[in-house]
Amino acid sequence: MYTPRNLPNTRIDVADALRGIAVAGIILYHSVEHFNIFTQEIIIHTLPSDQTVADVLAWLLSGKMYGIFAMLFGLSFFIMNDNQQQEGRSFAGRFAWRMCLLFLFGVINVAFYDGDILMLYACYGLLLIPISYFSSKVVWCIIGLLAIQPVELFCLLTGTTIDHSTMWELYGQINNAHEHATFWENALINLRYGFEVNFRFNVFSGRLTQLLCLFILGMQLGRHRLFYDEGKNLQIWHKILIISSIVVVALSFVNFGNLEGWLKPIYNLIILLMIVSAVVSAWYAFEGVRSVLHHLCIFGRMSLTNYLLQSIIGCAIFCGYGLGCYYKLGITYAVMVGVGMVITQYLFARFWFSSHQRGPLEGVWRKLTWLGK
Repeated sequence: MYTPRNLPNTRIDVADALRGIAVAGIILYHSVEHFNIFTQEIIIHTLPSDQTVADVLAWLLSGKMYGIFAMLFGLSFFIMNDNQQQEGRSFAGRFAWRMCLLFLFGVINVAFYDGDILMLYACYGLLLIPISYFSSKVVWCIIGLLAIQPVELFCLLTGTTIDHSTMWELYGQINNAHEHATFWENALINLRYGFEVNFRFNVFSGRLTQLLCLFILGMQLGRHRLFYDEGKNLQIWHKILIISSIVVVALSFVNFGNLEGWLKPIYNLIILLMIVSAVVSAWYAFEGVRSVLHHLCIFGRMSLTNYLLQSIIGCAIFCGYGLGCYYKLGITYAVMVGVGMVITQYLFARFWFSSHQRGPLEGVWRKLTWLGK
């Protein structure tokens, strides 16, 4: 049984920076994918660099940015839960209500972008409630079990295969709507199939257990206060950075072959740990790094708002009902659009925080979370 340590949970700036990196990375990779539009039409404006840009950003961003987002979600849960426990109150019911609100934000988001993660995060988040009562030793065992990709490992050892044909059929219908349908037709098909297709994709990509693993890992890192510059925390991050970098380099030369379905998600997880440990280590070691990443703190403090904004703006740019750039822009040009979106949303965040303490949706979410308190 976990017992609070009654230590103050001050705001963690490096976590805001990581959150900003995650959201910016999500925007850039969504731009690579033309916001989930994989057209068979000939792209009009292409560059020789398109495939290289796609490969580099897939290695650096795909699966890692959502994972960082999930880990920080678990950290936020720990902070809110621990604060309430220190005051002698249970946070379980309030957090369950908070996840219901997040699910509703996801419903709004999926009407614009079929790749919404908020609804799934709301479902995963509910599992943190019972797990938060376990001792740290038990929690580490759960993290270890989830980290080895148990579903994929079971399929590998038993020869079991999962039929993904329904997912591809749904993607075909959704993709056709993105290219040729009106906004309202897009919204309806996204609302009808968005949650199902995202759940199926989580199973297909190995994220089903990995995202839950990262949720719980974020909570556990909060318990051990590893994001604070205390004790030997930096030494721990340095060790994680060195070990993960060595493993990433080694695995980069390995052909996974028939083991790809099992090993690739684990490889992505190690890259994620390398990125996080590098950012945390550099944040506390170099003043110049903190000065640069401070801008991403601003972006990260408005992560929910920025996530919904990127869906609205990105789909308006790439979908057929908008500017129809899905067949006009190659990957390099699409990434330039993504960079423009990040800069625009960053400037909006700076403007907003000049007169507000929280982002627009963050403020609404907080008020509704504590409704009746």
